[in-house]
Amino acid sequence: MIKRSRVKSGVRVQFVLPEAQVPGPVSVVGEFNGWDPGALPLRRRAGGVRSASVVLEPGRQYAFRYLTKDGRWYDDEAADGMVPNGLGGSNSLLSL
Repeated sequence: MIKRSRVKSGVRVQFVLPEAQVPGPVSVVGEFNGWDPGALPLRRRAGGVRSASVVLEPGRQYAFRYLTKDGRWYDDEAADGMVPNGLGGSNSLLSL
């Protein structure tokens, strides 16, 4: 699930995953953090979910995916679309 809310400095985007959906430690990686797996780890929250949030510039699109500690990639079913990643696969797309 992706939640969006307006804030003074842009749009706060919260990425939320049920713990059962993606096993093990997971991070959100994308254009907004240089695809750095350590930049935006999802943290455990109440109700069996993990989440992380970031404030992004509105009026743009951002490619992203979820990456587990053991190197598995996951797409977000709640993404605004999919885009080719140049490696024969695709990335989730976030439109703000």
